[in-house]
Amino acid sequence: MSARTPVTLLVIAKEPVPGRVKTRLTPPYTPHEAAALAEAALADTLHTLLKASAPRRVLALDGAPGAWLPPGYDVVPQSPGDLDERIAAAFAHCDGPTLLVGMDTPQMTADMIADVGRDGHDAWFGPAADGGFWALGLADPTRAGALVRGVPMSTDRTGAIQRNRLTEAGLAVADLPVLRDVDTAADAVEAAARCARGSSFAAVLNSLAEVAR
Repeated sequence: MSARTPVTLLVIAKEPVPGRVKTRLTPPYTPHEAAALAEAALADTLHTLLKASAPRRVLALDGAPGAWLPPGYDVVPQSPGDLDERIAAAFAHCDGPTLLVGMDTPQMTADMIADVGRDGHDAWFGPAADGGFWALGLADPTRAGALVRGVPMSTDRTGAIQRNRLTEAGLAVADLPVLRDVDTAADAVEAAARCARGSSFAAVLNSLAEVAR
């Protein structure tokens, strides 16, 4: 069995404020409904990471913490700038192997990231179905600036470009499962169908569907 290295878990997220998050869900959802879905997705993500073994959990937050934040996280403010700059800055708050995930994949499970930290890998990459990525892990987070800055975000080539950055830097990369980010209403339905039992995201989505009937 391969040796395990403790991995810091890092989440980058926005405070779920109506009109500031999940704007592509409106329509069919209202800004308040979209924010409720964003809050549920973030809560599911944070609680899932509590099930994974880690010496430290960090939330790089744009905004203020709310009732959705469980105990066990160090909260740090996001830096200004484009997403590539904010991701690089978030890694700077961490020491040792670090895995960053976003707030858009409530269907993520702890098992999906259980192998992160095994010997022989320098990076871990979670591709998203839309061409982006939902997770990025680095054995040496001090390299994040050079590896992430300048990668064009929110395109259908973002994931491919980011992964190429890793391999071109000579890193051994382990791939995580492909997941679908929740950007559209169709994404939300698919993600909810794949969420674990007890998912807040699935419960909120189902409640909105009941109201619409």
